[in-house]
Amino acid sequence: MTDGSDLPAAAPGVASRAMAEVSTPRTFNFADVWEYAADRVPDREALICGKRRLTYRELDDRANRFAAQLVAAGIARGDTFGIFAPNCTEWIEAMLAGWKLGALPVNINHRYGSAELAEILTDARAVGLVFDRARGDVVAALDPVCLRALSLLVAIDVPGSTAEPSSPLPEGTIGWDRIQEANADAVRPVVERSGDDHYLIYTGGTTGRPKGVLWRQEDAFFACFGGGDPMRLSPVTEPAQLADHIMESPATYLCMAPLMHAAGQWVATSWLWAGSRVVLVPGSFDPAAVWDLVDAEGVNLFTVVGDATGKPLLDTWEANPGRWQATSVFSISNGGAPMSPALKSRFLRAFPNQIFVDGFGSSETGAQGSQRIAAVEGDGDDAARAEAGRTGVAHFSPYAADTAVLDDRLEPVAAGSGVVGRVALKGRIPIGYLHDPERTAETFVEHDGERWVLTGDHATVGADGTVSLLGRGSQCINTGGEKVFVEEVEMALQAHPDIADVVVVGVPDERWGQAVSAVIQPRPGADIDLEAARAFLDGTLARYKHPRCVVAVDHIRRSPAGKADYRWARSVATG
Repeated sequence: MTDGSDLPAAAPGVASRAMAEVSTPRTFNFADVWEYAADRVPDREALICGKRRLTYRELDDRANRFAAQLVAAGIARGDTFGIFAPNCTEWIEAMLAGWKLGALPVNINHRYGSAELAEILTDARAVGLVFDRARGDVVAALDPVCLRALSLLVAIDVPGSTAEPSSPLPEGTIGWDRIQEANADAVRPVVERSGDDHYLIYTGGTTGRPKGVLWRQEDAFFACFGGGDPMRLSPVTEPAQLADHIMESPATYLCMAPLMHAAGQWVATSWLWAGSRVVLVPGSFDPAAVWDLVDAEGVNLFTVVGDATGKPLLDTWEANPGRWQATSVFSISNGGAPMSPALKSRFLRAFPNQIFVDGFGSSETGAQGSQRIAAVEGDGDDAARAEAGRTGVAHFSPYAADTAVLDDRLEPVAAGSGVVGRVALKGRIPIGYLHDPERTAETFVEHDGERWVLTGDHATVGADGTVSLLGRGSQCINTGGEKVFVEEVEMALQAHPDIADVVVVGVPDERWGQAVSAVIQPRPGADIDLEAARAFLDGTLARYKHPRCVVAVDHIRRSPAGKADYRWARSVATG
């Protein structure tokens, strides 16, 4: 690892910042929108992680320094580089730096092993990698061909992440802090930018081969990032309106979701574009530490990732009455993974005066809609009882008419018909999958002159236009000719008081073709057997949806984003 004294000099051709005059962006280019916010509120606190607190000016300066290093390494518009680290300020600094140059940061699951890391770097044709020093051994173990393709290797020291001083690092690795020192005088890069610049987000690495979803930035600005409004209530229609969306009284958003996942990246960035404060949770997920941050930082909004983070967070709150106040919180949201109706009901009872927002979307569609439950809609207990009685995976109201549920003929299903179709979106949708024309053709289809993206989510449409999700078609179980969506069974079982977590899969069965099987993590001291699980579901789900096998495990395996590892669960259920 170099000490930084021999780093190449920053490239020329950069412009200084004129703080007195802040011009409105001409397009919805990500870097332009960020720099506009940074110039409007340069001394306002922007980003907090552990002991590090950065103002908008400081965050922008640090991103400029890393952008200079990218240029010196020959990384430019259209090039890709990976970010392989848990949440930290450097994650956002690196992402902003890439956007400033028109380069494409690649979000990588920080728990990947060497083979998985190599797969995504190769798929993205990455030419650089920013990584947590604690994962240096994983990077060092990459295939030599993969390593040689990386012109820049940068190690960062992530708060809450530990690494031995002797941890192996690939030859030529540069420390992030040395880059900051070596490029101390760097200012903003001058490059041509537009809303046609690309944005890349990878998805699908937990259940199949990772897929890079490629967007035009202007389309992603609205579809993924809220169109200038983090609450998605009043998106802008032209760049001049961005001035009205820089908050005079900034909100404080707590980001628990990993930035390597859309649920964290999109929401955190949208609050930064609005001139607000973003607090990152350093280290491993610790529910008590999260509540400490809520009170210490005066958090106004936070997002949980399904039951995987929501349950332990609420369990900790309820087990420590009076320890935390959370009086600053006015909105709690869920994103990135489904939340069971039973857990939503518990949140509504614990926080009856807060707005609860359950968002729905995917990397291929952006945020498509949400279910918003507010105290003004009625008594908190009434809302909680109504939510606890829901079936299905989730329910949402589309943000726009461009969302539809399409049948097998690619025609919208009639509201209230009960017909099952696939959730789809037209209008502002991605270009396709990076370097994968075959999969792009399967997912992005044309019908009657309109281009649609077809998700894997199956759903029905109620008479009031509410979309009720059933589950992902890729995990659908065919048992005796009946279709069972595993997420629906999972959501129902999550309501059992003795079940801490559950994943449902289909396993081969001589009689039924596939049998519904549940891998269950019981609460400490509890004992859940097959008959108890089936009895609990009586009256809630049809008998053919009940599990025919239950396997208890000490811990359910999930991704850092809370997504179930169905391959692992299937091996457990069949073992």
